[in-house]
Amino acid sequence: MVAVVMGVSGCGKTTVGKQVASRLNLPFFDGDDFHPAANVARMKAGIPLGDEERRPWLDILAARIAEWNRTGGAILACSALRESYRELLRGNQGTAVRFVHLHGPRELIAERMARRTGHFMPVGLLESQYATLEPPADAVSVSVALPRNEVVQRIVEALKEYYAAV
Repeated sequence: MVAVVMGVSGCGKTTVGKQVASRLNLPFFDGDDFHPAANVARMKAGIPLGDEERRPWLDILAARIAEWNRTGGAILACSALRESYRELLRGNQGTAVRFVHLHGPRELIAERMARRTGHFMPVGLLESQYATLEPPADAVSVSVALPRNEVVQRIVEALKEYYAAV
């Protein structure tokens, strides 16, 4: 299984994803680490990525998801904001890929983004993230307004239940 922890920048994909991976004894990968340098430069400059910039990145991630499914699974942090992006990521993996949507109030997420250091995504791009977001209908959905340990626990329980059923 590969679970993709998704949502707008600053919602906690990496922090939560690492904790979920640890609890499920799976490797964790951050989708940001697979962005081409040109994408990172655009975002650092405050320029949102378009579909043409995202496509090669999503293709790389889709290939890795297929590989991780063959080698025992993983947890991936990736924005996956649009349904078409999620379809690309899922590829032909079907139920072996599950999406976990972290969501919360803009103000809370903007505050968290403003506090973090060392990340290339500026707070100014948060509105473009929300404008792009197409909330998934078929994902585990958890509010990041909850305490982090509760967020992680809900996700772990939902993933265990889902994969036990398929």
